Amino acid sequence: MNERLYRMGWQYLLAGRARRMWELRERFGSFEAAWLATEKELGERGGFDLRGAAELAARRKGLSLEEEEEKMAKLNIKYITFEDPDYPELLRQIPDPPPGLFVRGALPDAALWVAIVGSRRPTPYGLLVAESLAKDLARAGAVVVSGMARGIDSAAHRGALSAGGFTVAVLGCGPDVVYPPENRRLMDQIVAGGAVVSEFPPGAPPEPWHFPVRNRLISGLSQATVVVEAGEKSGALITADQALEQGREVMAVPGPVHSPQSKGTNRLIKEGARLVEGASDVLEELGAGRLFPPSSREASLSLTPDEEAVLRMLSAAPAPVDAIIEGCGLEAPRVLSALMFLEVKGLVRQFPGRLYARRF
Repeated sequence: MNERLYRMGWQYLLAGRARRMWELRERFGSFEAAWLATEKELGERGGFDLRGAAELAARRKGLSLEEEEEKMAKLNIKYITFEDPDYPELLRQIPDPPPGLFVRGALPDAALWVAIVGSRRPTPYGLLVAESLAKDLARAGAVVVSGMARGIDSAAHRGALSAGGFTVAVLGCGPDVVYPPENRRLMDQIVAGGAVVSEFPPGAPPEPWHFPVRNRLISGLSQATVVVEAGEKSGALITADQALEQGREVMAVPGPVHSPQSKGTNRLIKEGARLVEGASDVLEELGAGRLFPPSSREASLSLTPDEEAVLRMLSAAPAPVDAIIEGCGLEAPRVLSALMFLEVKGLVRQFPGRLYARRF
């Protein structure tokens, strides 16, 4: 077995507890060393109490990682680690990224990812707006991210799929678990036109505490989170709060002042969220009024100083991101952000292996 498999094992045992997993690796030096530790060492060095260490040791003993890997292969589920090139770059930047992701389908290779979330009990107005907004964003080249819940989430996925675009569903259960049950067909369509993603292992049930945990991944995968209908205590507002904590854009669709399902969105707008009436508002806020415009566009585009510095470093020959960071003399997060928006604006092209080249 290798470090990747031991990491996956810990994700079975500590599902949804990313910070604890990273802490465990730091305490033992590797996931393998933690996995091979005795029950006593899990308590003394791992920081678990006696009961917790005993429970972990017992569950670990009953878990065959090779068998679980075989089951995943039969279900077409991939395990992508934080260090793998397929791991989403935006997700790497959040404070508590999952050490690994369980994925069905294929994560799209696109520059712009936008989350659309909202009420599980939407009005016809909310459903119409969510679906049309997702459709227009998908047509513009954006990946639409949501949670496959009833209501607004499902409408957003359907809208992106109807446009022939990419969509990603982040689940609060295992990637093989259909929740809600009526979304089986939608889930199959999402896998065919994007991916279903979870930090919870196959077979994990949709426990109530899983959903606030997964919401940080919806916002973490996206440059912006758009809330379409949300009551005063809606889970979508948790996603919006997490997006703000992650330094991402928060936007909201206004609704009728007397509608309970508009209380949360209208409050977000009062507090400074960008008011969204259509896809153009989202793209404009992200500096991507038009994705991949013609090659004569550079003079007409407004670039930030960081984007200009990064663009000067690039040529038609693909360059590794580490070399770009070193050449620019800027901090890595600033360079990665600039590359992302230059790609959105059609000035930069990304190649496999985190290589970037300038478009001419």
